[in-house]
Amino acid sequence: MLPELIDADLKAIPFSAIDHWSSDDHQDAFASFLKTARTETAHTPHLRPTRRQNLHLLPLYQKALDHAAHNGDARTFFEDNFAPFKIEPHQGRGFLTGYYEPEILGSLEKTEPFSIPVLARPDDLVTFPQDEPSPLDGYSAARKTSQGIQPYFDRAAIWDGALNGRDLELLYLPDKVELFFAHIQGSARVRLPDGKICRLTYAGRNGHPYTTIAKVIVAEGHMSLGEINLETLKNWLRSNPEHAERLMRLNRSYIFFSRSDDLPESEGPIGAASTSLDAGRSIAVDRRQWSYGLPFFISADLPDGHGQIVPFSRLMIAQDTGSAILGAARADLFMGSGEGAGRHAGLIRHPGDFIVLLPRS
Repeated sequence: MLPELIDADLKAIPFSAIDHWSSDDHQDAFASFLKTARTETAHTPHLRPTRRQNLHLLPLYQKALDHAAHNGDARTFFEDNFAPFKIEPHQGRGFLTGYYEPEILGSLEKTEPFSIPVLARPDDLVTFPQDEPSPLDGYSAARKTSQGIQPYFDRAAIWDGALNGRDLELLYLPDKVELFFAHIQGSARVRLPDGKICRLTYAGRNGHPYTTIAKVIVAEGHMSLGEINLETLKNWLRSNPEHAERLMRLNRSYIFFSRSDDLPESEGPIGAASTSLDAGRSIAVDRRQWSYGLPFFISADLPDGHGQIVPFSRLMIAQDTGSAILGAARADLFMGSGEGAGRHAGLIRHPGDFIVLLPRS
């Protein structure tokens, strides 16, 4: 039985109809799929549960581990165990953006250069299950109080001190712009004064709706849509402090993190499916509609790291989600870690075509 999508239909196609399928590096994609297989067979809880779990994937995870143990051909594994379906949006085409893991300077101690705290998840934050109606209309989380549940503090209230004195500070960053973009990306690696790296992993959000401030900046006439990318947006906020604080507060959504000091630098950040992400193979999808672990073949004309538009056709694995990732044919491409990955990710806002591989069972 095919999943019922909110805003798209599915059309069965053969693998032979997928342009550039045969030229992809299926072994590379299979390596990413194996990461999900290991976390799922270990019953590792998801950081952000999906509303729709594809139970037919579960036996394929063990099958993938067995396939890898016998050095099986990766393309054969996908073709034998999955059937391709083209995702046909009810309006227009699919849409792609990029995201990355920022590398930020920070400190474990509050100092004059590093004074903006990164907060851990508070113990009074209650997250509502994705597959159940929210007890508070319009909110995905709430604050547990002696009078019952109430909307959690929004970004403005937290920045004004609503959580002060709760001993939630994990570390400190140089300014609110860096914190704001760490919230947008959902993870970060922080370079400490002694050169060591620690990692910030998503641990929850306050449940308020997400607002894209780039749209507000364009609507107010500060920048054109064509001028905005990750780098120009950060520079504009820093150059216009009289607007920056007001605009960032419009995004009432606020992210809480956990800190890891032992995740290898060679590994990507931990995504919502509790799996480390792979640059160029991991994607964030709409968790209302898709299960983590599903492979998607994505085709588009996208900018490379230098901004030149080039063909992009690749099998990718759903291992993450995001508050702004809404739609059956909508994906955020994980581009890697650090400044270069950030510049590349910031260039991607392009239409694309999606084919989902669903378990044959």
